[in-house]
Amino acid sequence: IATSLEPWAQKAFLGTKTLNTIQSRVFPTAYQSFENMLVCAPTGAGKTNVAMLTMLQLINQYRDSRTGVIDKAAIKAVYIAPMKALAQEVVTKFAERLNPLGLVVREFTGDMQLTKKEIEESQLLVCTPEKYDVVTRKGGDKSLGTLVTLLIIDEVHLLADERGAVIETIVARTQRYVESSQKLVRIVGLSATLPNYLDVATFLRVNPRTGLHYFGSEYRPIPLSQTFLGVTEKQRVKRNDMMNKLAYDKMVEALKKGKQVMIFVHARKETVKTAECMADLSGKYCTTDLLQNFEHEKYTLWKKQVDKSRAKEVQQLFAKGLGVHHAGMLRSDRTMTEQLFEQGLIKVLCCTATLAWGINLPAHTVIIKGTELYDPERGGFVDLSILDVLQIFGRAGRPQFDTSGHAVLITPHKSLSSYLGMLTNQAPIESALIKALADHLNAEIVNGTVNNIKEAASWLSYTFLFVRMCKNPLVYGIEYDTLYSDPQLEHKRLQLVRDAADVLDSCMMCRFDKRSGNLAVTNLGRIASHYYIKHGTIEAFNTMLSPHLNDVDALHVLC
Repeated sequence: IATSLEPWAQKAFLGTKTLNTIQSRVFPTAYQSFENMLVCAPTGAGKTNVAMLTMLQLINQYRDSRTGVIDKAAIKAVYIAPMKALAQEVVTKFAERLNPLGLVVREFTGDMQLTKKEIEESQLLVCTPEKYDVVTRKGGDKSLGTLVTLLIIDEVHLLADERGAVIETIVARTQRYVESSQKLVRIVGLSATLPNYLDVATFLRVNPRTGLHYFGSEYRPIPLSQTFLGVTEKQRVKRNDMMNKLAYDKMVEALKKGKQVMIFVHARKETVKTAECMADLSGKYCTTDLLQNFEHEKYTLWKKQVDKSRAKEVQQLFAKGLGVHHAGMLRSDRTMTEQLFEQGLIKVLCCTATLAWGINLPAHTVIIKGTELYDPERGGFVDLSILDVLQIFGRAGRPQFDTSGHAVLITPHKSLSSYLGMLTNQAPIESALIKALADHLNAEIVNGTVNNIKEAASWLSYTFLFVRMCKNPLVYGIEYDTLYSDPQLEHKRLQLVRDAADVLDSCMMCRFDKRSGNLAVTNLGRIASHYYIKHGTIEAFNTMLSPHLNDVDALHVLC
């Protein structure tokens, strides 16, 4: 660092003497050029420092080399993190490191509303994809999208998730703005390892020779072994019993090696149930000695703290060497549980996925018990997203604590192959835009960037959906003959946007003139775009709302 970075830039790397292999390889592109980048590397490989290098490169453009004065008003960067918890973590890290340079870093998510003045005063804004999407939908000369010159997108593999459609539209909007305004916006993508990284690079307009950097699992700082277990039992109660037994076996395996274990479940109540089940099975199979903690030198000291807790289960489980952690607990109990686990007084921690997005805890072995979670919006069970699985697996064997890690996934057999494909880096990621196409097309119509069907089809050519339709047409219902006769898939794109425009027209969110192909915005469409309301909700309002509704009926519509 002392030889590669100028003294002013070294302030952002205080306490760091050298860059790791990945950071050193990408250094020339990240710090010495302004081209788009895609860095695919395993969790914990130091991608945050790559983002920091691109930030320093931006600062250098607005720094007077003679006086050292930085033109802060000209610097505007956005870091897109997939979760609020991750956004908070990024803000903490970057604010601490950029503070010596006098730069302001702020969180801009659903939880943190910023005034116009605060946005203007900030040099780096950390947003969730949805927040940045809704802010840049507003358009105008002074909108945030027109001020940004560096866009960092973390966890780009989120493209495969249903929320990935938001990233597609953000990138497409940015690329079209760059072309129409002739202003340069650098896009930097950070991702886990994925097989079709070339497709993602094409989508981000990355030069594959200079801007694309791919590092396989061998670059993970801590080697990770993965175990996948599929349960064939169909009956829910019996299947849960089998999963508990499998989790117990893997837990004992780790405890015998003197390692700690985290068991991830998907409901708050399930954390306590699973912890009690592990304690019961330990009693049944005479392995309670593996969980015992009363010989720990700090046991008496911590026992007094635990006894003060108002949560009975925390006290009872601590006596057995187990703990629970979920968002419904008091903050004081959560913090105490984290400290107990960190110091080794709790050997096994049963928690929800929220902990995977928080602080780093020493867990050699992580077990995901079941992959089905209840989604109240859909009124049924859905599979745990690959993003959550990768984040949980990333908690196994943290660099500061272990020399190896072990991740276990226990899932119903029907879901096993899809998780295997995604996690062993064999299944390419596909676009999720088609399902949300109508809503995102509406946003562009309201923004004034799409005025007719031809422009809508052109907008679609900037998306990851277009890249994948050309690469893997059968998945999107396109025959190879069609692709051969129409390599740019112009007819397919026109068909997709026409169908989406028909949906919007039927919901009264836009006026679609089929003869001319023109698309005109309506007040309903504008409201839906600005308040992030899906067309299905608008359709329900159109059907159910009337001027003669009484209070009870109005509440029924909303609930």
